Amino acid sequence: MNEPLANRSTTISHVEVDRYADRFNLLLNNIEIVMKGKQDQVAMALVCVLAEGHLLLEDVPGTGKTVLAKSIANSIDGTWNRIQFTPDLLPSDVTGGLVYSQTDGTFELHRGPVFANVILADEVNRASPKTQAALLEVMEEQQVTIGNNTNAVPRPFVVIATQNPVEQAGTYRLPEAQLDRFLMRTSLGYPSEDAEVAVLADEAMKPEQLGSVLTTAEVGEMVSTASQIHVEPTLQRYIVRLAAATRELPELRLGASTRGSLALLRCARSLAASQGREYAMADDVKTVAPLVLGHRLLLTPDAELRGISTSDLIESVLDSVAPPTAAIAA
Repeated sequence: MNEPLANRSTTISHVEVDRYADRFNLLLNNIEIVMKGKQDQVAMALVCVLAEGHLLLEDVPGTGKTVLAKSIANSIDGTWNRIQFTPDLLPSDVTGGLVYSQTDGTFELHRGPVFANVILADEVNRASPKTQAALLEVMEEQQVTIGNNTNAVPRPFVVIATQNPVEQAGTYRLPEAQLDRFLMRTSLGYPSEDAEVAVLADEAMKPEQLGSVLTTAEVGEMVSTASQIHVEPTLQRYIVRLAAATRELPELRLGASTRGSLALLRCARSLAASQGREYAMADDVKTVAPLVLGHRLLLTPDAELRGISTSDLIESVLDSVAPPTAAIAA
Protein backbone atom coordinates (compact mmCIF):
# COMPACT_ATOMS: atom_id res chain seq x y z
CA MET A 1 0.00 0.00 0.00
CA ASN A 2 1.12 3.51 -0.75
CA GLU A 3 3.47 5.04 1.79
CA PRO A 4 3.81 8.84 1.78
CA LEU A 5 7.12 10.53 1.01
CA ALA A 6 8.45 10.53 4.53
CA ASN A 7 10.50 9.10 7.32
CA ARG A 8 8.20 6.90 9.40
CA SER A 9 9.62 8.14 12.72
CA THR A 10 7.07 9.67 15.09
CA THR A 11 9.45 12.10 16.82
CA ILE A 12 8.47 15.64 15.92
CA SER A 13 9.19 19.03 17.46
CA HIS A 14 6.72 21.83 18.09
CA VAL A 15 8.85 24.09 15.87
CA GLU A 16 8.37 21.74 12.90
CA VAL A 17 4.63 21.57 13.46
CA ASP A 18 4.38 25.36 13.73
CA ARG A 19 6.27 25.66 10.45
CA TYR A 20 3.85 23.17 8.88
CA ALA A 21 0.82 25.16 10.09
CA ASP A 22 2.29 28.44 8.81
CA ARG A 23 2.97 26.96 5.37
CA PHE A 24 -0.47 25.33 5.32
CA ASN A 25 -2.14 28.69 5.95
CA LEU A 26 0.07 30.29 3.31
CA LEU A 27 -1.21 27.79 0.75
CA LEU A 28 -4.80 28.16 1.96
CA ASN A 29 -4.74 31.97 1.74
CA ASN A 30 -3.20 31.89 -1.72
CA ILE A 31 -5.87 29.54 -3.08
CA GLU A 32 -8.64 31.58 -1.45
CA ILE A 33 -7.72 34.48 -3.74
CA VAL A 34 -9.51 32.51 -6.44
CA MET A 35 -11.71 30.10 -4.45
CA LYS A 36 -14.16 32.39 -2.65
CA GLY A 37 -16.13 31.21 0.38
CA LYS A 38 -14.83 27.63 0.35
CA GLN A 39 -12.25 27.70 3.12
CA ASP A 40 -13.29 24.43 4.77
CA GLN A 41 -13.43 22.51 1.49
CA VAL A 42 -10.08 23.91 0.33
CA ALA A 43 -8.49 23.11 3.70
CA MET A 44 -9.62 19.49 3.52
CA ALA A 45 -8.31 19.20 -0.05
CA LEU A 46 -4.92 20.45 1.18
CA VAL A 47 -5.01 17.96 4.07
CA CYS A 48 -5.30 15.23 1.44
CA VAL A 49 -2.59 16.61 -0.85
CA LEU A 50 -0.13 17.16 2.01
CA ALA A 51 -0.61 13.58 3.12
CA GLU A 52 0.66 12.85 -0.42
CA GLY A 53 -2.64 11.25 -1.24
CA HIS A 54 -4.73 11.49 -4.37
CA LEU A 55 -7.86 13.64 -4.38
CA LEU A 56 -11.16 13.06 -6.20
CA LEU A 57 -13.32 16.18 -6.65
CA GLU A 58 -16.87 15.13 -7.41
CA ASP A 59 -19.56 17.75 -7.97
CA VAL A 60 -21.98 19.23 -10.47
CA PRO A 61 -20.57 21.38 -13.31
CA GLY A 62 -19.53 24.94 -12.62
CA THR A 63 -18.78 24.69 -8.90
CA GLY A 64 -15.01 25.15 -9.21
CA LYS A 65 -13.57 21.63 -9.29
CA THR A 66 -11.04 22.36 -12.02
CA VAL A 67 -10.35 25.82 -10.58
CA LEU A 68 -9.44 24.29 -7.22
CA ALA A 69 -7.23 21.66 -8.84
CA LYS A 70 -5.43 24.30 -10.93
CA SER A 71 -5.06 26.60 -7.92
CA ILE A 72 -3.40 23.88 -5.86
CA ALA A 73 -1.06 23.02 -8.72
CA ASN A 74 -0.11 26.65 -9.34
CA SER A 75 0.51 27.30 -5.65
CA ILE A 76 3.21 24.63 -5.57
CA ASP A 77 6.41 25.42 -7.45
CA GLY A 78 6.61 22.04 -9.12
CA THR A 79 5.80 20.52 -12.47
CA TRP A 80 2.17 19.86 -13.27
CA ASN A 81 0.16 18.67 -16.24
CA ARG A 82 -3.51 18.65 -17.07
CA ILE A 83 -4.97 15.62 -18.83
CA GLN A 84 -8.41 16.13 -20.33
CA PHE A 85 -9.99 12.68 -20.25
CA THR A 86 -12.12 11.84 -23.30
CA PRO A 87 -13.50 8.56 -24.73
CA ASP A 88 -10.76 8.42 -27.38
CA LEU A 89 -7.86 8.96 -24.95
CA LEU A 90 -5.38 6.05 -25.03
CA PRO A 91 -3.33 4.68 -22.12
CA SER A 92 -0.14 5.77 -23.88
CA ASP A 93 -1.52 9.32 -23.99
CA VAL A 94 -1.34 9.24 -20.19
CA THR A 95 1.78 7.22 -19.38
CA GLY A 96 3.81 7.60 -22.56
CA GLY A 97 5.44 4.80 -24.50
CA LEU A 98 8.27 3.64 -26.71
CA VAL A 99 8.61 5.56 -29.99
CA TYR A 100 10.58 4.13 -32.90
CA SER A 101 13.43 6.35 -34.09
CA GLN A 102 14.11 6.00 -37.79
CA THR A 103 17.45 7.75 -37.35
CA ASP A 104 19.18 5.00 -35.39
CA GLY A 105 16.59 2.23 -35.61
CA THR A 106 15.94 2.04 -31.87
CA PHE A 107 12.96 2.66 -29.60
CA GLU A 108 13.14 5.80 -27.47
CA LEU A 109 11.22 6.43 -24.27
CA HIS A 110 8.55 9.11 -24.60
CA ARG A 111 7.31 10.22 -21.18
CA GLY A 112 3.62 11.01 -20.95
CA PRO A 113 2.00 13.86 -18.99
CA VAL A 114 1.79 11.67 -15.87
CA PHE A 115 5.45 12.47 -15.20
CA ALA A 116 4.90 15.57 -13.07
CA ASN A 117 4.42 16.49 -9.40
CA VAL A 118 0.73 17.34 -9.78
CA ILE A 119 -1.57 15.70 -12.33
CA LEU A 120 -4.97 17.24 -13.07
CA ALA A 121 -7.14 14.41 -14.39
CA ASP A 122 -10.10 16.40 -15.63
CA GLU A 123 -13.39 14.50 -16.06
CA VAL A 124 -11.63 11.23 -15.35
CA ASN A 125 -14.84 9.20 -15.79
CA ARG A 126 -15.09 10.15 -19.48
CA ALA A 127 -12.16 7.96 -20.50
CA SER A 128 -12.47 4.24 -21.25
CA PRO A 129 -11.81 1.73 -18.43
CA LYS A 130 -8.55 0.74 -20.15
CA THR A 131 -7.29 4.32 -20.03
CA GLN A 132 -8.51 4.80 -16.46
CA ALA A 133 -6.57 1.68 -15.49
CA ALA A 134 -3.39 3.28 -16.83
CA LEU A 135 -3.40 5.42 -13.69
CA LEU A 136 -3.55 2.52 -11.25
CA GLU A 137 0.15 1.67 -11.12
CA VAL A 138 1.40 5.24 -10.88
CA MET A 139 -1.16 6.20 -8.23
CA GLU A 140 -0.17 3.25 -6.06
CA GLU A 141 3.55 2.85 -6.72
CA GLN A 142 4.69 6.29 -8.00
CA GLN A 143 6.18 4.57 -11.03
CA VAL A 144 5.25 3.70 -14.59
CA THR A 145 6.25 0.53 -16.42
CA ILE A 146 6.90 1.12 -20.11
CA GLY A 147 8.19 -1.87 -22.04
CA ASN A 148 10.63 -3.68 -19.77
CA ASN A 149 11.63 -0.58 -17.82
CA THR A 150 10.17 0.94 -14.67
CA ASN A 151 10.31 4.73 -14.48
CA ALA A 152 9.78 6.70 -11.28
CA VAL A 153 7.67 9.86 -11.30
CA PRO A 154 8.77 13.04 -9.46
CA ARG A 155 8.04 13.28 -5.73
CA PRO A 156 5.88 14.51 -4.18
CA PHE A 157 3.32 13.06 -6.59
CA VAL A 158 -0.41 13.80 -6.44
CA VAL A 159 -3.30 13.06 -8.80
CA ILE A 160 -6.22 15.49 -8.50
CA ALA A 161 -9.14 14.10 -10.50
CA THR A 162 -12.53 15.65 -11.21
CA GLN A 163 -15.78 14.04 -12.25
CA ASN A 164 -19.41 15.03 -12.67
CA PRO A 165 -21.76 12.60 -10.85
CA VAL A 166 -24.92 13.94 -12.52
CA GLU A 167 -24.34 13.77 -16.27
CA GLN A 168 -23.55 10.10 -16.89
CA ALA A 169 -24.10 9.91 -20.66
CA GLY A 170 -20.88 8.83 -22.36
CA THR A 171 -19.05 8.19 -19.08
CA TYR A 172 -17.44 5.12 -17.54
CA ARG A 173 -17.96 4.66 -13.83
CA LEU A 174 -14.72 4.35 -11.88
CA PRO A 175 -14.38 0.80 -10.50
CA GLU A 176 -14.01 0.27 -6.77
CA ALA A 177 -10.35 -0.70 -7.16
CA GLN A 178 -9.55 2.70 -8.64
CA LEU A 179 -11.79 4.67 -6.27
CA ASP A 180 -9.88 3.05 -3.41
CA ARG A 181 -6.64 4.59 -4.73
CA PHE A 182 -7.97 8.06 -3.92
CA LEU A 183 -7.13 9.05 -0.38
CA MET A 184 -10.09 11.41 -0.19
CA ARG A 185 -13.21 12.34 -2.13
CA THR A 186 -14.80 15.71 -1.59
CA SER A 187 -17.24 18.11 -3.19
CA LEU A 188 -17.47 21.89 -3.20
CA GLY A 189 -21.16 22.65 -3.51
CA TYR A 190 -22.64 25.99 -4.49
CA PRO A 191 -21.17 29.11 -2.86
CA SER A 192 -23.08 31.38 -0.52
CA GLU A 193 -24.68 34.51 -1.95
CA ASP A 194 -21.88 36.77 -0.69
CA ALA A 195 -19.19 34.42 -2.00
CA GLU A 196 -20.82 34.24 -5.42
CA VAL A 197 -21.06 38.04 -5.55
CA ALA A 198 -17.33 38.17 -4.73
CA VAL A 199 -16.66 35.79 -7.63
CA LEU A 200 -18.58 38.05 -10.01
CA ALA A 201 -16.76 41.12 -8.74
CA ASP A 202 -13.37 39.51 -9.33
CA GLU A 203 -14.13 37.40 -12.39
CA ALA A 204 -10.88 38.37 -14.10
CA MET A 205 -8.81 36.51 -11.50
CA LYS A 206 -7.85 33.08 -12.87
CA PRO A 207 -6.00 30.23 -11.16
CA GLU A 208 -3.24 30.50 -13.79
CA GLN A 209 -2.43 33.95 -12.33
CA LEU A 210 -1.67 32.56 -8.88
CA GLY A 211 1.99 32.57 -8.01
CA SER A 212 3.63 29.65 -6.25
CA VAL A 213 4.07 30.13 -2.51
CA LEU A 214 5.92 26.88 -1.72
CA THR A 215 8.64 24.87 -3.40
CA THR A 216 8.43 21.12 -3.93
CA ALA A 217 11.17 20.73 -1.30
CA GLU A 218 8.97 22.56 1.23
CA VAL A 219 5.98 20.44 0.26
CA GLY A 220 8.12 17.33 0.75
CA GLU A 221 9.08 18.58 4.22
CA MET A 222 5.40 19.06 5.06
CA VAL A 223 4.58 15.52 3.90
CA SER A 224 7.40 14.24 6.12
CA THR A 225 6.21 16.31 9.10
CA ALA A 226 2.62 15.11 8.78
CA SER A 227 3.73 11.46 8.74
CA GLN A 228 5.53 11.93 12.07
CA ILE A 229 2.50 13.24 13.98
CA HIS A 230 1.99 11.06 17.04
CA VAL A 231 -1.00 8.72 17.11
CA GLU A 232 -1.76 6.92 20.37
CA PRO A 233 -2.25 3.13 20.12
CA THR A 234 -5.76 3.61 21.51
CA LEU A 235 -6.54 5.99 18.65
CA GLN A 236 -5.13 3.51 16.14
CA ARG A 237 -7.46 0.87 17.57
CA TYR A 238 -10.36 3.34 17.28
CA ILE A 239 -9.58 3.78 13.58
CA VAL A 240 -9.52 0.01 13.07
CA ARG A 241 -12.84 -0.38 14.89
CA LEU A 242 -14.46 2.29 12.70
CA ALA A 243 -13.35 0.51 9.54
CA ALA A 244 -14.41 -2.87 10.92
CA ALA A 245 -17.85 -1.50 11.86
CA THR A 246 -18.54 -0.59 8.23
CA ARG A 247 -17.95 -4.21 7.22
CA GLU A 248 -20.79 -5.34 9.47
CA LEU A 249 -23.46 -2.99 8.13
CA PRO A 250 -26.26 -4.88 6.33
CA GLU A 251 -26.76 -1.92 3.97
CA LEU A 252 -23.30 -2.42 2.48
CA ARG A 253 -21.93 -4.96 0.03
CA LEU A 254 -18.42 -3.66 0.68
CA GLY A 255 -17.03 -1.99 3.79
CA ALA A 256 -13.78 -0.10 4.33
CA SER A 257 -10.59 -2.07 3.70
CA THR A 258 -7.28 -1.90 5.55
CA ARG A 259 -6.26 0.72 3.00
CA GLY A 260 -9.20 2.75 4.31
CA SER A 261 -7.85 2.47 7.87
CA LEU A 262 -4.42 3.67 6.70
CA ALA A 263 -6.08 6.54 4.84
CA LEU A 264 -7.88 7.64 8.02
CA LEU A 265 -4.57 7.56 9.90
CA ARG A 266 -2.73 9.63 7.29
CA CYS A 267 -5.46 12.26 6.95
CA ALA A 268 -5.88 12.57 10.73
CA ARG A 269 -2.14 13.21 11.03
CA SER A 270 -2.19 15.81 8.26
CA LEU A 271 -5.20 17.58 9.81
CA ALA A 272 -3.56 17.64 13.24
CA ALA A 273 -0.38 19.16 11.78
CA SER A 274 -2.40 21.84 9.95
CA GLN A 275 -3.76 22.91 13.34
CA GLY A 276 -0.30 23.09 14.90
CA ARG A 277 -0.50 19.91 17.00
CA GLU A 278 2.16 17.21 17.37
CA TYR A 279 -0.51 14.59 18.05
CA ALA A 280 -3.76 13.44 16.49
CA MET A 281 -7.09 13.28 18.33
CA ALA A 282 -10.34 11.40 17.89
CA ASP A 283 -11.93 14.59 16.56
CA ASP A 284 -9.41 14.61 13.70
CA VAL A 285 -10.50 11.11 12.73
CA LYS A 286 -14.18 12.07 12.94
CA THR A 287 -13.63 15.15 10.76
CA VAL A 288 -11.92 13.29 7.92
CA ALA A 289 -13.92 10.04 8.11
CA PRO A 290 -16.81 11.05 5.77
CA LEU A 291 -14.36 12.25 3.11
CA VAL A 292 -11.98 9.30 3.46
CA LEU A 293 -14.47 6.44 3.78
CA GLY A 294 -17.47 7.56 1.70
CA HIS A 295 -16.14 6.44 -1.68
CA ARG A 296 -14.84 3.14 -0.28
CA LEU A 297 -18.26 1.84 0.72
CA LEU A 298 -20.55 0.01 -1.69
CA LEU A 299 -24.29 0.03 -1.00
CA THR A 300 -26.54 -2.98 -1.55
CA PRO A 301 -29.17 -2.56 -4.30
CA ASP A 302 -31.90 -2.48 -1.64
CA ALA A 303 -30.14 0.32 0.26
CA GLU A 304 -29.79 2.32 -2.96
CA LEU A 305 -33.52 1.93 -3.66
CA ARG A 306 -34.32 3.14 -0.17
CA GLY A 307 -32.22 6.27 -0.74
CA ILE A 308 -29.64 5.47 1.93
CA SER A 309 -26.36 7.34 1.52
CA THR A 310 -22.88 6.31 2.58
CA SER A 311 -22.62 9.60 4.49
CA ASP A 312 -25.55 8.58 6.69
CA LEU A 313 -23.96 5.21 7.37
CA ILE A 314 -20.62 6.76 8.30
CA GLU A 315 -22.37 9.11 10.72
CA SER A 316 -24.12 6.13 12.33
CA VAL A 317 -20.80 4.31 12.68
CA LEU A 318 -19.18 7.37 14.26
CA ASP A 319 -22.08 7.54 16.73
CA SER A 320 -21.93 3.84 17.58
CA VAL A 321 -18.17 3.35 18.01
CA ALA A 322 -16.94 5.00 21.19
CA PRO A 323 -13.70 7.01 20.83
CA PRO A 324 -10.90 6.45 23.34
CA THR A 325 -11.05 8.83 26.31
CA ALA A 326 -7.33 9.47 26.26
CA ALA A 327 -7.46 10.50 22.59
CA ILE A 328 -10.23 13.01 23.32
CA ALA A 329 -8.41 14.56 26.24
CA ALA A 330 -5.00 14.70 24.53
